[in-house]
Amino acid sequence: MEDKRNIQIIEWEHLDKKKFYVFGVAMTMMIRVSVYPFTLIRTRLQVQKGKSLYHGTFDAFIKILRADGVTGLYRGFLVNTFTLISGQCYVTTYELTRKFVADYSQSNTVKSLVAGGSASLVAQSITVPIDVVSQHLMMQRKGERMGRFQVRGSPEGRGIVAFGQTKDIIRQILRADGLRGFYRGYVASLLTYIPNSAVWWPFYHFYAEQLSYLCPKECPHIVFQAVSGPLAAATASILTNPMDVIRTRVQVEGKSSIILTFRQLMAEEGPWGLMKGLSARIISATPSTIVIVVGYESLKKLSLRPELVDSRHW
Repeated sequence: MEDKRNIQIIEWEHLDKKKFYVFGVAMTMMIRVSVYPFTLIRTRLQVQKGKSLYHGTFDAFIKILRADGVTGLYRGFLVNTFTLISGQCYVTTYELTRKFVADYSQSNTVKSLVAGGSASLVAQSITVPIDVVSQHLMMQRKGERMGRFQVRGSPEGRGIVAFGQTKDIIRQILRADGLRGFYRGYVASLLTYIPNSAVWWPFYHFYAEQLSYLCPKECPHIVFQAVSGPLAAATASILTNPMDVIRTRVQVEGKSSIILTFRQLMAEEGPWGLMKGLSARIISATPSTIVIVVGYESLKKLSLRPELVDSRHW
């Protein structure tokens, strides 16, 4: 008899691919809208020197809201939506790599580790240029130069329309660094997100499995998964935040060396500087990961091939 505590993983070959991509784009867009303000706050906290402007996540949220309103929390969002492409590439690479690794190992940990790292490599190759532009837009603030570049605006500080700002930033990056400027921080991004993704998936499955044995058999699997996602995200965030701080500074401040950026950060702010933005990262990761996990697992169930629906226990 099937053990209902066993959480069955829906693999690539079990999916109706058309449904998977249609539902996937809609789900990813909803997630982007919900977590973007905290991504913006995390970026500003990581780039600022010490506590020169913001004293923490909540303080940054209130100050941005007061200064620029709700739209201030969504600076660079239109550009960031292009990461929808990398999001779909990520899940496709993850699922296909799991299928490939399954020919050599049946260990779920090995499959998750290799697939998560590979998916992040592909996604970051697409995402980094989008990140470079959107991060510079995130750093735009009325009457103050926070990033390396500043968009031109009216004397009153109202700025120019969103696409005008984007073109302005792109021109300045091209003028300063050429096409290579759009991949500034690429290595730092890989060193941040490949380990983050590679660690997240094994921890996610590990926490879900452990919770399944602690909770009653009647408890729906989606509950275990919804709790496991944030736990895995917090674990991965703590392990990779130092590299995330360095990555952000390299991309926004135009640094050319990961090692020199690390040394400068340590000299100015000490070891605690490597944990800047961690609370914003975890705060944004908790609700977003719940949405991602519930959405992704639901997406896979909705996309399950019809002939397999009755054979699965949720």
